[in-house]
Amino acid sequence: MKSLLKKKLPLIVGLDIGTRQIKAVLIEKTGDTYTLQGFACEAINKVAFNEREIRDYEAVSLALKKVQKALKTKIKLAAIAVSGTSVISKVVHMEPDQTDFELEGQIEIEADSLIPYPLDEVYLDFEELGTSQSHTGKVDVLLSAAHKDLVDSRITLVREVPLEPKVVDIEGNALGNALAAFYPAAPEERVCCINIGASLLQVCVWQDHKIIYSKEHNFGMGMLVQDISVIQMLERDEAERQLLDKTLPATWEQETLPIFTANLVQQMNRALQMYVSTTHAQRPEKLLLAGGGATLPPLVEALKQDLGLDIELFDPFAAMSINDKLDRQRLSEVSPQLAIAAGLASRSFDPWHI
Repeated sequence: MKSLLKKKLPLIVGLDIGTRQIKAVLIEKTGDTYTLQGFACEAINKVAFNEREIRDYEAVSLALKKVQKALKTKIKLAAIAVSGTSVISKVVHMEPDQTDFELEGQIEIEADSLIPYPLDEVYLDFEELGTSQSHTGKVDVLLSAAHKDLVDSRITLVREVPLEPKVVDIEGNALGNALAAFYPAAPEERVCCINIGASLLQVCVWQDHKIIYSKEHNFGMGMLVQDISVIQMLERDEAERQLLDKTLPATWEQETLPIFTANLVQQMNRALQMYVSTTHAQRPEKLLLAGGGATLPPLVEALKQDLGLDIELFDPFAAMSINDKLDRQRLSEVSPQLAIAAGLASRSFDPWHI
C-alpha cells in the first residue's frame, strides 16, 4: 500500500553540455528496472568554447534545440553539470553534531582559503558524508563550488530551449553516479573509470557506494582532431566532421592515430599514477573507458595493447530495457559517450531534490 501511495518523482533529462557535443539521456525507473526512454547526441558545429567558457552562445543554443527535438519528450526538467578549473570539489573535515547554520558558517571559512575567487562570485554547496575514517572525532563534508559565470551561462542557455535546470552537478560526480547506478559491481569492488572527452580526461574511482577519487586532466580528443587537421591537411572543422562521420582517408589510422595514442597513453599513465600517489592504492588492473574516445574502436584497441590493463567500455545501458522506438544501432555506437548524461539522468531517482 505504501508503494501505491508513494509520490512518483518527476523525470529529469540528463543534459551533458560538452565543448564539442551535447548529449542527453532520459531514463525511467519502475521498481528495480530502468528503461531508456530517449537519448540524443548532437555536435556543436562551431568552436563555441574557450576552455570551458561559452563564447558562441548561438552555436550551443542550436545544438541544444536539436537535442530537445531528437528526444521527442515533453519533459522540461533537466540536470546539467559543470567542470574545469573554476570548479572545486573537496572533502573537508569538520566538528560533528553541528546545526546546518553552524556548519554553513564553518564551511564558508574553510572555502575562503580553498577557493581562488571572492565567495560572492561562486555558488557554494556542501553535504555531510558521515564519520571521517582518516580524522578521529570529525565528520567528512563534501564542499563544492563553481564560478557563477560558468553556471549562469549554462542555465540561461538551457532555459531558452526551453528546459528548466533542476539540478546543477559536477561532471566527476555525475560520472560516479552513473557507475553507482548502472555498473554491475559489488560494493567492495573498486571501479576505476576514465572519461575521454573533447578537452578533458576525467578520472573517477568508485567503491562502497561512494566516489573515493575524482580528478580532471587537460587532455582530450581535441588533440586528435588537431593532429588529423595538420597531417591530413584539412581545416579543423572538416577534420572533426570526417572523424565523426568515419569518412577520413583509410590511411589516417597508420599516419595519425599512433601519434595521438602515444600522447594519450602517457597522459592516462600520469593520471593513474597521480591516483595511486594520492590514495596510496595499488595501480588498477582493470579500467573502464567512457567518453568520445571510447567510441573510436581503433583507439580502444591501441589502448588495450599499450596500457597493459584489462579495458572495458562503460555502457550505462547494458542492463536496461530500451524503448522499442529508439535506434539501437546508433545507441551501441555512442553509449560510452553518454555516461555523464546517464549519471545526470539518475538524479531523477533522488527524492531529496524535489
